[in-house]
Parts: sequence; C-alpha cells; structure tokens
Amino acid sequence: MGIVAPRAASVNRDQEQRHLAQADRHIAEVKRHIVQQRAAIERLKAANHPTETAESMLAALEGSLVAFERHRQLILKALA
Repeated sequence: MGIVAPRAASVNRDQEQRHLAQADRHIAEVKRHIVQQRAAIERLKAANHPTETAESMLAALEGSLVAFERHRQLILKALA
C-alpha cells in the first residue's frame, strides 16, 4: 500500500470519528430499546400473557447490540 497524504489521513480519521459517534448513538439507542423490551416482557408476564414474541424481539435486539459493539471495536482499531 502506498503512503497516505496527511490531508487524506486527516479526512479518513475525521470520517472514522463520525462513524464512531454514529456507532455510539446506535449502541445507546438499542440499549434503550432493550430496557423497554424487558419492561414490556415483565408487564406481559404480570398479566399472564404470552411472551414468546416479545422475548424473540429481545433476543434480536441483544444480537444487534453485539453487532454494533463489534463494529465499534473495528472503528476503534482503525483509529488506533
């Protein structure tokens, strides 16, 4: 790979910083959804309603969180 010009390196770093901020927002948002989903499951249980669909959604949200956190780690590596 060739040498990256200082301006190009700066642009790439700025872009990665924006990606990091976006990843942090996504992580925070999915964490809020997880808290809300857990509360919904508790309400459903308290009312003796089925929770399978809600629990499936929770599992999907938790999977998304793992993916966002992995992506964040990749961005941090790129910035290092």
